[in-house]
Amino acid sequence: MSATIGDFVTDGVSADRLGALYEAHAADALRLAYLLTGDRAVAQDLVQDAFVKMAGRLAHLRRAEAFGAYLRVTVVNMARMRGRRLKVERDYLARHTAELVEPHRDRDVAATESLRLALATLPFKQRAAIVLRFFEDVPDEVTAQVLGCRQATVRSHIHRGLETLRAELGEWVP
Repeated sequence: MSATIGDFVTDGVSADRLGALYEAHAADALRLAYLLTGDRAVAQDLVQDAFVKMAGRLAHLRRAEAFGAYLRVTVVNMARMRGRRLKVERDYLARHTAELVEPHRDRDVAATESLRLALATLPFKQRAAIVLRFFEDVPDEVTAQVLGCRQATVRSHIHRGLETLRAELGEWVP
């Protein structure tokens, strides 16, 4: 038996309200999750799981405009937890397989793919800080809250991540 939105909506929170919040925030959450994970299917799963997790908390939400920030934190945390769970698997695969990637002939596609692959090599907090700053246009203060660190640490993550990306990709990186 599959679950419905009504199964997750409690304490007087309507399915209409959850649906409206989904319409308003799902696209941004999906973009964030995709940039953090690099996998559209995983990003969609993370966003769905984040909304299910948030549905139980809607009745306790004091300000409706805070939902986006809570959702962003939830998506980032779920992506981080997913990364931790898969670290052992990735390490094993990296040691035992060599992935053959045919280079792209189109420069824009090649650059985009190169950036995606280079982002995936960064430590999670560096990757998250860069994605939040340059792709989500989130200020350092908010990024610090999302990552649970100080603003100076966010700037350090961004600086170190960009140094790594520039060393790997060249000067076209922001």
